[in-house]
Amino acid sequence: MSDPAAGDPPDDLRPEPPQYESRQYEPPPSAGKLLLWILLFVTAALAVVLGGVYFT
Repeated sequence: MSDPAAGDPPDDLRPEPPQYESRQYEPPPSAGKLLLWILLFVTAALAVVLGGVYFT
């Protein structure tokens, strides 16, 4: 019986490798939902810019 290398845990303490299952990803967002997010972002950016111009 040989000693394990320094720093290596014994075999019974080593974690099991994860078992990968087939992943089911979410479907991509619809074009309408994507457009809504873009419009929301543009509106928020415009509010920040106009607010900065107004308060300076």
